[in-house]
Amino acid sequence: MVPQKALVLLAACLLLTSILISGCTNMQGKTTNATKSYPNKPITVIVPYSAGGGLDLLARSLEKKAPQYLGQPLIVVNKPGGAGCIGWNELASAKPDGYTLGISAIDLLIQPLYGVTKYHYPTALEPIAQVATSPFLMVVNAEQPWHEVDAVVNYAKQCPGQLKFGHSGIGSTSHIIGETFANVAGITLERVPFHGANDSTVALLGKHIQVAFIPPSTVKEQIKNGTLRALATTGEKRLTDPELAQIPTFMELGLDIVSTTWIGVAAPKNLPPEIKTVLEEGFKAMIADSEIKANIENLNWQIEYLNSENSKAKWSSDVNKLAKSIRETGILEQIKTQKK
Repeated sequence: MVPQKALVLLAACLLLTSILISGCTNMQGKTTNATKSYPNKPITVIVPYSAGGGLDLLARSLEKKAPQYLGQPLIVVNKPGGAGCIGWNELASAKPDGYTLGISAIDLLIQPLYGVTKYHYPTALEPIAQVATSPFLMVVNAEQPWHEVDAVVNYAKQCPGQLKFGHSGIGSTSHIIGETFANVAGITLERVPFHGANDSTVALLGKHIQVAFIPPSTVKEQIKNGTLRALATTGEKRLTDPELAQIPTFMELGLDIVSTTWIGVAAPKNLPPEIKTVLEEGFKAMIADSEIKANIENLNWQIEYLNSENSKAKWSSDVNKLAKSIRETGILEQIKTQKK
């Protein structure tokens, strides 16, 4: 016969187990219901740069169509500073419930390579989608005698230390491209940092520098009106814009230089799969919308959609390429020296 104390203990254990199972079932039910009803309130989208820039304008374009494709509005919040780090720090620390997203860019892969970020963004964030890409153009003042890249290279070899190139700050994408060009071409360029592509463009127009690597969106009008001349593009293919399609790629010219910047949408790590699916499908449909496509193309970006899985693979591939570039060009050492 089982002792009475043992029976009481067994009954208590069974009761406790029943309560725990019931609680877990209720919690699971609540989570499932919350996921099924997602989204049931506005979604905040952090733009890690100032209003009016390319990332901000893209976010504003998506904002207009979000209610149609997600069922809820997007609320765009600008969090500029730290080369994007302030905004991405806030995104990385947000609750992974689908109600805080962020505009992503290639810079979130670059900054951790220099050891200056609070979070390691490639692992603290996860991509929802890539929206568009843009190469850089090698641009010179149209009054300069150079009509081909070879002419610039020859000048740099004949006049060492005389060729200055502008970039958007040490460690920026344009700096990496400029140093890569110098490395591949076997020349030396004098670096001149600016606050952004617009400042580099002004310096180029004023002949304070001789070369700059700038996105098409910044210099298209100057190329059209003949004040600047584009000698090459860093894209894998030529630009589709009819007014810029004549610009050759560096690869066509025999120089192994391929680099594109990109814009996308990201979320904090550990987003529930069901919510990620809703967001993936919603943004895919948004990017296919004719009005949004026109807006993106008007910003001189090229639509290049990637889903979450393919975006993650792109992040991994780009990190490896960028790490190799900053090591081989000496940029990593420049960053370390600047810190000292």
